[in-house]
Amino acid sequence: MTRASPEQAWVAWAMGMIAADFRRSSDTHMLPIHLPACPGIKLYVKDESSHITGSLKHRLARALYLYALANGYLSQGKLVVEASSGSTAISEAYFARMLGVPFVAVMPASVSKEKIALIESHGGRCHLVDDPRTVYEVAAAVAAKADGHYMDQFTYAERATDWRGNNNIAETIFAQLSREDHPIPRWIVVGAGTGGTSTTLGRYIRYQGHDTGLCVVDPEHSITFDYYRTGDALMTLDRGSGIEGIGRPRVEPSFIPTVVDRMIKVPDAASFAAMFFGNKLLGRRTGPSTGTNLWGAFELIAEMRRNGEEGSVVTLICDSGDRYLQTYYSDVWLARQKVDLAPWQRHLTEFAESGAWENIVPHARFLDQRNGLDAPVAP
Repeated sequence: MTRASPEQAWVAWAMGMIAADFRRSSDTHMLPIHLPACPGIKLYVKDESSHITGSLKHRLARALYLYALANGYLSQGKLVVEASSGSTAISEAYFARMLGVPFVAVMPASVSKEKIALIESHGGRCHLVDDPRTVYEVAAAVAAKADGHYMDQFTYAERATDWRGNNNIAETIFAQLSREDHPIPRWIVVGAGTGGTSTTLGRYIRYQGHDTGLCVVDPEHSITFDYYRTGDALMTLDRGSGIEGIGRPRVEPSFIPTVVDRMIKVPDAASFAAMFFGNKLLGRRTGPSTGTNLWGAFELIAEMRRNGEEGSVVTLICDSGDRYLQTYYSDVWLARQKVDLAPWQRHLTEFAESGAWENIVPHARFLDQRNGLDAPVAP
């Protein structure tokens, strides 16, 4: 019998460590939210902040490490490098420490100090860049210089996750709803950073033949909505997203538009307002991308109410608001951004009281695309 090489033995050990960590973990909670003004419609929020590394990206990081190990990209002692806006890097740093490999996160200098501290608490190092558009090239260069492995979440997110099942986020959503009044949701609403989550969900919905629409919400200063609208994969923007974790200045390879049924463009101020509004509904602080998700979910629920539909809508808590105390939760920071939340908060209050969405802030830059058409939400 041929003995395994030291390299094969280490890969088998690393796979076993990740499998053991997975078995020690429980799935994340699905929280129901009752909206009295929208009878017959139930909103569910899947709390991905309860992962051990505190965000939705824990699933992605685990999948990326397994993918790298299975493909022979990662070996004992090899440096792992990632381009990240924070949460993926936190989760990848956790797995790097578990496997005893060094880790460097290349991130925009604007990333919250709380996220940097969490990466460092897991033994990772942070390489900050002033221009968010350069994180890809810098990460690849750092990895090449050290003969390391550039994990490249933006390319491999959609292929590293087993979209057919294997306890992916799509499979768990439908399993958790199986005893609810509306077990097949009318809509699932997510944002897109890498595009890995939306692609996994869209593929799984089609694979299982579910009558569920997938809506992707996109923040200001992100190119993803424009790519979905035009199909032009070469478009870029000169700045990064104002919502950490979602929105990209370039079209990411892992975003697959053909599995998305609808996209909604959400202004940053609307995301912030929905984040604070959602905190009251949930009784906890959430991150800004959760606010973007909630805004899209509320719009779809209002539309269902207007059309006389009943059913369920699902979205995600992506991470905890405790990671953003010095930014999105700081009055000083919001004032520097010149953000006026008042009109958006009034709109959300009206929605909660009446279920109406029509009297939206009149001059808001909202776009909603489906069936190849742009439909401004504002009258």
